[in-house]
Amino acid sequence: MSQFNENAKWRYATKKFDATKKVSAEDLATLKEAIRLSASSFGLQLYKVIVVENPEVRAKLLGASWGQAQIVDASHLIVFANQTSVTDADVDGYINNVAATRSIPAEALAGFGDYMKGAIGNMPEEVKPIWTSKQTYLALGNLLNAAAELKIDVTPMEGFVPAQYNEILGLDKLNLNASLVATVGYRHEEDATQHAAKVRKSNEDLFITI
Repeated sequence: MSQFNENAKWRYATKKFDATKKVSAEDLATLKEAIRLSASSFGLQLYKVIVVENPEVRAKLLGASWGQAQIVDASHLIVFANQTSVTDADVDGYINNVAATRSIPAEALAGFGDYMKGAIGNMPEEVKPIWTSKQTYLALGNLLNAAAELKIDVTPMEGFVPAQYNEILGLDKLNLNASLVATVGYRHEEDATQHAAKVRKSNEDLFITI
């Protein structure tokens, strides 16, 4: 069996973190790079990733997270925040980045830029934040897999109140919305969940071959 699958079997949604153990700066940088390299639609990465280390801020977020202790006990709290709107400026910024990274004149990419603007412009406004929110889940996947390789625990969490997160973190002012949360750290030896067998559907129940 591949190491990737072994890592996937090792990881689980940690319920109790060891508050005395901290993720090193080096490992955190590796996780951030994994997030940065995530796939996203058109490559636009229409989100921000907030790494919350401040204990006072995390204490405020605890109340907006249904009191789940992972918010304050984990080494780091990561908030994925999607853009609530998308403009031509977002596309232009991406085109300029591509041009600079690949040493291509921006003018040579104008057609691709116009195509993206057209595709996004045709989306109903209420659909755009749903679309950008979905992109954060792709980034979360990279975080989960990279962390498992380092034997760092990550618990993805949707159990929080986005509006309260937005207020506490000032996301509203940045055209952002808290989409999902991930607590990062090391499982506590008293967390009994780590010893439970992983439960997933069988191949027969999950896959359809046509």
